[in-house]
Amino acid sequence: MIKLPVITDKEAFASWRAKPENWLACAHDIARAENILAHILVPYRTGTNLVVDLDGELVLKLFPPLYRSQFVSERATLRLLGGKLSVPIPQLIAEGERDGWSYLIMTRLYGILGSEAWPTLAEPQKERVLGEIGRTIAEVQSVTPGELSAIEPAWPDFIARQVAGCIERHRRQGLAPNLLSDLEEFLQNVPSIVPLYAPPVVLTGEWIPENFLLTEEHGQWRLAALIDFGDVMTGWREYDLLGPSAFMCAGLPNRVRSLLQGYGLEPKALGADMRRRLLTLMVLHRASDLRHIYIEGWEARISKLTDLENVIWPIEGIR
Repeated sequence: MIKLPVITDKEAFASWRAKPENWLACAHDIARAENILAHILVPYRTGTNLVVDLDGELVLKLFPPLYRSQFVSERATLRLLGGKLSVPIPQLIAEGERDGWSYLIMTRLYGILGSEAWPTLAEPQKERVLGEIGRTIAEVQSVTPGELSAIEPAWPDFIARQVAGCIERHRRQGLAPNLLSDLEEFLQNVPSIVPLYAPPVVLTGEWIPENFLLTEEHGQWRLAALIDFGDVMTGWREYDLLGPSAFMCAGLPNRVRSLLQGYGLEPKALGADMRRRLLTLMVLHRASDLRHIYIEGWEARISKLTDLENVIWPIEGIR
């Protein structure tokens, strides 16, 4: 049995993962141990963990000990959501542990990675896909969380932790001084804006193009599959509208409308209270980095932090 190394930090793992000679023999060994004879192993470029295509039929996902929580989250989510959505997700084939590392073997799903396909779509197709994403978010959130309710951190603890580190995180990322000043006052209102004890729903936290597949049929693009559930937790439902809002809607009213209507909301629901909640959740998001909002030149369009909610979720033209 080929042993896996002791790796204790993210940089060392990224360096190890980047060289196939470090892991190829072990990946073959894990597959054989699960009675899977794979000849061609190809790593995926994206993702946090080591993800390897096995002969174009299966996928091996290998989690080092420092990412064990992602293994627990992904395994529980695949078990919970399997067969319950209108969009395919991977089916678990095998799971196990070796030398403190964890792994999953799952079915490979077909389509074009969203981050590759999305820029090529015509505007009506983008609106259509956003409607499907909104619908699928609602489907996920309609499933009772089950064992995912035990995933840590609990929502109130998560929000408290995010508030505590929020200013330093955005300062480190280079947020403009005037917006940082606004942020200090902004955070004081979090307890009255973000629901902390409402019944929690399943949150993937990352409805972004890197985490789904698209396909084209008869000239129409559609959502083909969902992948990567390593950051799933439970909490307030609107949190999962942030990814599409920041990286796909581009502040365009028709795209925002399509996302909301797919999710089951009429555009008029996007009032002042909801937009303030969404902006609050965006600055608190575990992956929050306002530099990466996909709206060109948004910094020049605002004078204070709260102006950003009108840029991302415009009222004009959406009703």
